[in-house]
Amino acid sequence: MPSQETVRKFVDVVVSGRHDEAIELFYAEDASMQENLGELRRGRDGLVERERQVMGMFKEIRTTCVEPFFIEGDRVAINWIFEFVQADGKTSKINEVAIQEWRGDKIVRERFYYDPGQMAA
Repeated sequence: MPSQETVRKFVDVVVSGRHDEAIELFYAEDASMQENLGELRRGRDGLVERERQVMGMFKEIRTTCVEPFFIEGDRVAINWIFEFVQADGKTSKINEVAIQEWRGDKIVRERFYYDPGQMAA
């Protein structure tokens, strides 16, 4: 079960824009990630590489954690708002909820829930 302090440190790293570093620091080696009903991605190293690819597609990604986040045993729920700034300055926004399963102080499973229509708006 993660402590409030550990989850706070995770949130702080993500909000600072270091999404790839957050995966390196807080995800188990065998972690998995899934967006809505999309493909299940496995393995921390691959998750880090994919995150770096996504980050490279944008001039900036602004991240907000909608407080509070919730911890119940090994489960954590976080409401994120991501603003993706393209090279031309156009911005798109996604409001999503991440449900995480932790093993000690590492995330082993994470699933994101959001309306994909937000990307087109």
